[in-house]
Amino acid sequence: MTVLDTRALNRATLARQHLLTRTDATVHDAVAHLGGMQAQQPQEPFIGLWSRLHAFEPAALDRALTERQVVRTHLMRRTVHLVTADDALAWRARHDSMLRQRVTTTYRKELAGIDLDELAAAGRAVMADHQPRTMAELVQALEDRWPAPPRRALGELLVAALIPMAQLPPRGLWRTTAGVRNLPLADWLGRDPDPLPADDGDPVGQRLLRRYLAAYGPAAGADLRSWCGLSGLPAAVSAVRDELVSFRDARGRELLDLPDAPRPDPGTPAPVRFLPAFDNAVLGYHDRSRIIDDAHLSVSVAGLRVVLVDGRVSATWAVREGEFRIAPLRALSAPEREAVHAEAETLTAFLDDGRGPTPITYDDH
Repeated sequence: MTVLDTRALNRATLARQHLLTRTDATVHDAVAHLGGMQAQQPQEPFIGLWSRLHAFEPAALDRALTERQVVRTHLMRRTVHLVTADDALAWRARHDSMLRQRVTTTYRKELAGIDLDELAAAGRAVMADHQPRTMAELVQALEDRWPAPPRRALGELLVAALIPMAQLPPRGLWRTTAGVRNLPLADWLGRDPDPLPADDGDPVGQRLLRRYLAAYGPAAGADLRSWCGLSGLPAAVSAVRDELVSFRDARGRELLDLPDAPRPDPGTPAPVRFLPAFDNAVLGYHDRSRIIDDAHLSVSVAGLRVVLVDGRVSATWAVREGEFRIAPLRALSAPEREAVHAEAETLTAFLDDGRGPTPITYDDH
């Protein structure tokens, strides 16, 4: 079995994530290809799309949200994701059990003894008037029946697990600060989420696997689980294994992939790319060694924005106190620093809010 070293896996990931070459795809098609974008911080998808799309305009994502082509909802790993409307409806039922389990595990003591089906039915009855509500407003409408649990625990259970919800605009629009207002997906998108098929072989899981490999492969089963948060996918993997090709990584893990998916030459040059916080190009794997060193793994879960240099996480970046600040995680060569600076200048132009040039500074250690 062919062994793919870390650099080969890195270039495959960059190619499929549109980080090796920017794409001319629409916002809708890019979000679909990526299998969604992590979006609990509302402005971050704009940066992720800017790094992946030619001539990306924030208004294009705003239109996709307001025209209901894409939607913000709790899905993979119980985190808020920006996904296409079709994917939100097709995938939600397959994620239901995981969403419930993660919320009830987090708040095990606070939610002990609550009948989840009864609470879900009561929450749906409140939302039956088709009016958007904040989490606090939904909990308030039910507090006479469930006065004991902390409001936060009850609210997260309702909006993140029991009732498939969309987070409505203006939340998630460009340069807009807005609280979360929730509406059932069925109301916002005009149809109920697809029911979970009873077929053997987990057909929804099979589609998730193919979509994941198209955007993240080659990858192991553990990587797929880390991306979506679902543990019950062996049937899906078994059902489509004959359609896939296999490799091994340097650690000996079996990696699966789509036969015709791009696997560029490991020597392919990789441009500097600035990524948003919690980008799935980094988080979408159990073994993240293809894109980030073990010594820097904490950066990937701390909500820091990162810079890819030669395809790897090599710095963090932030805009603070009127400055665009870059903090290298390793020594950058003069050509690397020049390339980082050039891309930073382009990004500052994209982020320009009309208050004049943003100086670029370096927090070297």
